[in-house]
Amino acid sequence: MARLEVNRSGELEVFVRVIELGGFSAGARACGMTPSAVSKLVARLEQRLGTRLVNRSTRQLQLTPEGCAFYERGVRILADLEEAERCASEHTAPRGRLRVNANVPFGHHFLLPLASEFLECHPDVTLDIVLTDEVIDILEQRTDVAVRAGPLKSSNLVARKLGGTRMVIVGAPDYLARHGTPATPEQLLAHNRLGANYVRAHPGWPLRSPGGDVVIPVIGNAQASDGEALRHLALAGLGLARLAAFQVHDDMAAGRLLPVLEDFNPGDVEEVHAIYVGQGGYLPLRVRAFLDFLAKRVNISRGQLSPYR
Repeated sequence: MARLEVNRSGELEVFVRVIELGGFSAGARACGMTPSAVSKLVARLEQRLGTRLVNRSTRQLQLTPEGCAFYERGVRILADLEEAERCASEHTAPRGRLRVNANVPFGHHFLLPLASEFLECHPDVTLDIVLTDEVIDILEQRTDVAVRAGPLKSSNLVARKLGGTRMVIVGAPDYLARHGTPATPEQLLAHNRLGANYVRAHPGWPLRSPGGDVVIPVIGNAQASDGEALRHLALAGLGLARLAAFQVHDDMAAGRLLPVLEDFNPGDVEEVHAIYVGQGGYLPLRVRAFLDFLAKRVNISRGQLSPYR
């Protein structure tokens, strides 16, 4: 019966808020407590559990492996509680901070244009957006949803497919006028091929040819940290780039970029997923609302925003 004297759900919510916000002071402000009270609460929690949950330093809190597991389970437990309350009240609305990490092309072409509309639909939600083409640890970065393109590694996270996009080699008209338009994959070797410098970048451009499939190495005089930066380099006439079709849909329609070697395009599709913690089946309302919103509004295959219904 002693356990009934401990407000475990309250402690859990404080702990999760501390980790989400990155410190005792920020967590205390969010929970209406003093930093010392929050620090003591976490210490009591660690003492009761018999394990250290966080490594404290002057700059940041770092989860221990046990703390990481406790945080992940805690998020699911709080989501279950929120879901139970939602089922008991039809008037519950999504609320709270929603941290979204997305690759830069998706962020520029879909997420940022949709942000104001999402917040108009859900005024009690606060968006915290981070754009990067580097793969992050969702738990370590305290992220609710991450949007990533390409193959997914096996993990305990849940992935919701948002769509897929063709890849296309493009060049600016002035670059092609100066250097010529390649007619075969082999002729690409004479061109400046712009590449990415992040870890997950593809080592070459796959193409079909009469002699069999080939992979053209990406060798040029410039690299960039994300796909959107590569797009701007291509627009500036620096060289050729292989990009997601949704990135260059408007550029090709306006003639700012021209497709190259489409007859040799293998037609490979890069899938885009929203990744989140949700093995328990329930999600915080803010996360569920955001995922449903993306599914309705994003048309990755056409590179367009769909009407919201």
